[in-house]
Amino acid sequence: MPIMDLKTLTYLVVGATFVLYIAIAIWSRAGTTGEFYIAGKAVSPLANGMATAADWMSAASFISMAGLIAFSGYDASVYLMGWTGGYVLLALFIAPYLRKFGKFTVPEFIGERYYSKTAKIVAVLCLIFISFTYVAGQMRGVGIVFSRFLEVDVSVGLLIGMSVVFVYAVLGGMKGITYTQVAQYCVLIFAYTVPAIFIALQITDNPIPQLAFGSNISGTSFGLLDKLDEIVIALGFNEYTSGLKSKTDIFCITLALMVGTAGLPHVIVRFFTVPTVKDARTSAGFALLFIAILYTTAPAVGSMARYNLMNTVQPGEIGTSEGNLLYENRPDWMIRWQQTGLVEFEDKNNDGRIQFYNDQNPEFIDKASDYGWQGNELTVDRDIIVLANPEIAGLPNWVIALVAAGGIAAALSTAAGLLLVISSSISHDIVKGVINPNISEKNELIVGRIAAAVAILIAGYLGFDPPGWVAEVVAFAFGLAAASLFPVIFLGIFYKRINKYGAIAGMLAGLFFTYGYIEYFKGLFLKWMGSPWGENIASNWLFGISPEGIGVIGMLLNAMVAIGISHMTEKPPQEVFDLVDRIRVPRAD
Repeated sequence: MPIMDLKTLTYLVVGATFVLYIAIAIWSRAGTTGEFYIAGKAVSPLANGMATAADWMSAASFISMAGLIAFSGYDASVYLMGWTGGYVLLALFIAPYLRKFGKFTVPEFIGERYYSKTAKIVAVLCLIFISFTYVAGQMRGVGIVFSRFLEVDVSVGLLIGMSVVFVYAVLGGMKGITYTQVAQYCVLIFAYTVPAIFIALQITDNPIPQLAFGSNISGTSFGLLDKLDEIVIALGFNEYTSGLKSKTDIFCITLALMVGTAGLPHVIVRFFTVPTVKDARTSAGFALLFIAILYTTAPAVGSMARYNLMNTVQPGEIGTSEGNLLYENRPDWMIRWQQTGLVEFEDKNNDGRIQFYNDQNPEFIDKASDYGWQGNELTVDRDIIVLANPEIAGLPNWVIALVAAGGIAAALSTAAGLLLVISSSISHDIVKGVINPNISEKNELIVGRIAAAVAILIAGYLGFDPPGWVAEVVAFAFGLAAASLFPVIFLGIFYKRINKYGAIAGMLAGLFFTYGYIEYFKGLFLKWMGSPWGENIASNWLFGISPEGIGVIGMLLNAMVAIGISHMTEKPPQEVFDLVDRIRVPRAD
């Protein structure tokens, strides 16, 4: 079928989802600050579970995670363990207690628990820093989807995505976002699982991706993973089912992702939207079930995508036409994705074949040289794997269009949640909580909408030049959350002795240390200003811990500073002890 047919179909499918999201936002428009911030505490546990899953499964989960698994194999298991385990940690130890607290935002809890406007302001700064780092990854995901499937410039795609988020985030607030995220969950999970089922049938004759992952390839006695190991080793890559990361680094990345999850304000605030504490626990169970559908499918998607990739890009026949080389058998999917700049092919030895191998492996270089190869000729951005997977497998156009809609839904659902958290922190925690406590509800709502609009503009700017691939940027956000907000939230609930001085010092110490480490090795944001930093030299890592896992050290530093300074200064007042007792009473409402 011609490429125009795919383009037209994609416009129709994506356009239909946009119309749905906007219609929901208009139907559920927020009329009060309670509806704008926490959906009036009237969301059912089932709906909140779906909305939480959509909020949680960002572009990193939908677009990037299977790409990591496809290229990194065993090493990418840290994302599966960290992000799912972290949600359990959040559901058990954080969400019900903050829901029992009963206010609007995480900084509001920190401000009241630590009886300090300064603590609240520091929490807001941490939250904004985390959220904008996170949203940069979502905007990159939006740009990738639009640039390939709608064949528009990335800047145009970002403007379209920003416009849609503007409508349902600014107009509907948390109420509009919640019900929009319910729809987005249905879109993204259908878009993720349908092609996985098709491809599992193609490769293994087993329609269940989770079982196909461990099945034999159709018509052979070779297991999928065994065959994949054989292929990648033959091309000089590391064995797919083993990893290169040290146990220390794997442990730290996993733990940073776990505790970072429990410190992410846009996920925590979802549990403020249900009527009771019991409903918060129930919705957490639903959300974990909905999340598990995608997360148990991702390993199969990643491994099958790598298998198909290796099988479709190998030899290509060469021909001539008026002295020009023709790559007759270069896969169609590769030609289309090359137009986005996310797939690059350079025929270094002019033989018409696609040499895709690890030219950084000293043991393989001599063997490649014997073949007449002059270096790896193919570069594939790992963020395209899920999006390109249906095309690589030759699936119908409607499946490809569905995946495009799912990728956009995943990115926009999380972006909207992050932007609303930024908005509510500025309007409710700073303007009402610090600057003008007597502001009317109407004016507070106006400030909230203006703050959301400004946040959307900043998010769009980050999307034009994101500081890394999707999952990498998101991992940094989790590390920052682990090092800054999680310790003071957790200690605030379970350790009464922590006072305002300890909390403020701990947040600042954890944030500055973790950001400084990430910036030094990755040049996360200062690269835009020509920073000489960003040399990711593993031999220089502290204790062998990568920037993705350094949030664990930041978390420990935060906790030690908070506890140490708290014990060197006066105890919190009695009303704080009473507050902690109140939110920890095991009641259902």
